[in-house]
Amino acid sequence: MARINTNVPALVAQTNLRRSQRDLQTSLERLSSGLRINRGADDPAGLIVSENLRSEIAGVTQAIDNSQRAINVIATAEGALNEVAALLVDIQGLVVQAANKGAMSDEEIRANQLQINSAVESITRIANTTTFAGQHLLNGALDYVTSGVDKKIVQTLQVFGAQFGQQAYVPVNVAVTTSAQKAQLEFRNSAITDVAITIEVKGSIGVATVAFGSGTTASRIVDAINTVSDATGVRAALINSSNPASGVVFTSVGYGSKALISIEALPSSGTGTFTTVNRDGLPDNWETGRDAVAAINGARATADGLNLVLNGSSLNLGLTLDETFGVGSTNFAITAGGALFQLGPRVDTNQQTNLAVQSIAASRLGNGTVGYLSEIVQGGGKSLLDGKAAEASLIVQEAIRQISVLRGRLGAFEKNTLQTNINQLSITKENLTASESSIRDTDFAAETSRLTRNQILISAGTSVLSMANSTPQTVLTLLRGQ
Repeated sequence: MARINTNVPALVAQTNLRRSQRDLQTSLERLSSGLRINRGADDPAGLIVSENLRSEIAGVTQAIDNSQRAINVIATAEGALNEVAALLVDIQGLVVQAANKGAMSDEEIRANQLQINSAVESITRIANTTTFAGQHLLNGALDYVTSGVDKKIVQTLQVFGAQFGQQAYVPVNVAVTTSAQKAQLEFRNSAITDVAITIEVKGSIGVATVAFGSGTTASRIVDAINTVSDATGVRAALINSSNPASGVVFTSVGYGSKALISIEALPSSGTGTFTTVNRDGLPDNWETGRDAVAAINGARATADGLNLVLNGSSLNLGLTLDETFGVGSTNFAITAGGALFQLGPRVDTNQQTNLAVQSIAASRLGNGTVGYLSEIVQGGGKSLLDGKAAEASLIVQEAIRQISVLRGRLGAFEKNTLQTNINQLSITKENLTASESSIRDTDFAAETSRLTRNQILISAGTSVLSMANSTPQTVLTLLRGQ
């Protein structure tokens, strides 16, 4: 059939040519952009998935950056703490040197005191000037704020980490079911009635021997034991302070299972005996103390004498009970503070961690038992010029311990939390990026093949359309035949 009003073959050729041109444009767009999905029409489902993956990748990337920034903060604090530790070691050397009074002149001791004054001042200055991007790190700005702490029960308190979540504050309940005890032995005689005897006194600090003559009274025994208590960690007192005949009670300086007492007569000291009994009145020459048993917010706390530690995922703290507190409970609250680090791609409690950094100013290093570092400067009451080298040494030792513990906690946080977090997130980012790429990126090998195909189809379609357009001209042949 020959018709000229409707050229169906031309319409078919136009339709296919239009489709080939559209496919060619799509191939050119994908090859020029490098993306298989440039608009929703390219792959609606793939677009939704890839956009979600892009969002996750952005969150993971920022979480890695956050963790690296946190490492930089820790490194800044660690550098300052290293200098403080070096100053404390120097101070300890000066204190020990000044204790050698037999070989030190007064002028040398005063010179040592001047160096100590300067070093302590430097420690406080470091605490006040260590910053990161304007954030003070070591002056207590990153410490927690507590409310309702009963100092008659909780002597010292350090909150290392607390997760507030959606709460305005973190309530803390401390319930003590068993009180801590010192190690204790008793000598229930009014005097040594046998011949002269030498006893070995052993405590948690060290060992000393004390010689007694026949007939030495209980009061003299107390004086002799207390003379060397700083070397042994064992102190003595009359069982009944108003009755010297009541005998002697030996107690450890500290509390807990690490505190011990051993009172034993040396075999070579003579034929005398020195019999001691424990709390139950049974003969015993060796005794240890007892750790407190307590729960913090219902979880069993790790105890070392009066010291309690809770290391939980939402609450990490340490406290020291007052020695006058026995069995009972107390409550307080953590109301603010700490350094919050966002370590995950989503903003929620599970992907955040909160860390405290206590002040390292001289007035904060030390404790209420031995004293504080600010007291060893001239005029502080425990300086070398006051003849308090032994007391100053204890304070410096406690300050060194506190700085070491703080450095250890920061180092553990960096190594076990931040670095592992970066490693894990890097793997996650790698996998998410690979998944997003497989959905959205152009496969150049396949797309180049499609481009070649579409180019050929357009060339062929153009030729076919030309032929289809020339078909109606055959009608003229019929008309010429008339």
